[in-house]
Amino acid sequence: MTPPGKTPPGTPRTEAARLLREAERQTTPIEPLSTTLPGLDLADAYAVQQDNITRRLATGATVIGHKVGLTSAAMQQLFGVHEPDFGHLLDDMVHRDGGTVRAARYCAPRVEPEICFRLARPLHGPGVTTEDVLAATEAVAPALEIVDSRIRDWRITLVDTVADNASSAGLVCGSWTPMEYAPDLAAVTVDLYVNGDHMVSGSGKEVLGHPAAAVAWLANTLAAFGTGLDAGHVILPGAMTTAPFVGAGQKTEARFGALGSVSVSFV
Repeated sequence: MTPPGKTPPGTPRTEAARLLREAERQTTPIEPLSTTLPGLDLADAYAVQQDNITRRLATGATVIGHKVGLTSAAMQQLFGVHEPDFGHLLDDMVHRDGGTVRAARYCAPRVEPEICFRLARPLHGPGVTTEDVLAATEAVAPALEIVDSRIRDWRITLVDTVADNASSAGLVCGSWTPMEYAPDLAAVTVDLYVNGDHMVSGSGKEVLGHPAAAVAWLANTLAAFGTGLDAGHVILPGAMTTAPFVGAGQKTEARFGALGSVSVSFV
């Protein structure tokens, strides 16, 4: 993967970043960038993502971690892609467990149940292993990622979702379990409910075989960009199930067995 360079003014990268910012600001999705700007490649897409993250940091937001996407076969099949991607998590994306979120702030939100990691020590690739991740992790928590696409009807390719911060839009974490008390994360199962109706089930092994393997992939991938994962950062390693759409009037709850539950309501 080629690390993105600085985005020159007046380029397709600049236009893609502007279109995504406007789509988010107006909650009005746009046509796929892969169609309207067909010259964009994956390096361009990560540069677009970084450009818009940098702009948000300039207005006061703070990076608290990263998300890994497209790590399960179910999600890769849903969107027709064949490799993971990553995005940034910012402090203004965090919502309280059991709280409410305005559905109108999103274009077409979905929810994904995930096991969130909180790092005690930094991780810098290349060469990071699953065992390195587990040793560096302070605690894990049940989580819901709110994903949203600023691309119309979720007609995304890998380039589209990467440019769009890997479709990440929100994070809800439940209670943290210190790693010394955590169960085998690959064996953890989850049941996702919407308004009390069971929607889908999954397990940790759906995430690249083990959720920590996705965190290792992230640390090694970030090395190509000259960066890594910091102590204290949180990492969403990827969905354990498919991602149902949600809207106003719906409460979503994910039950992770021994790891506990997490919920959020859309109003």
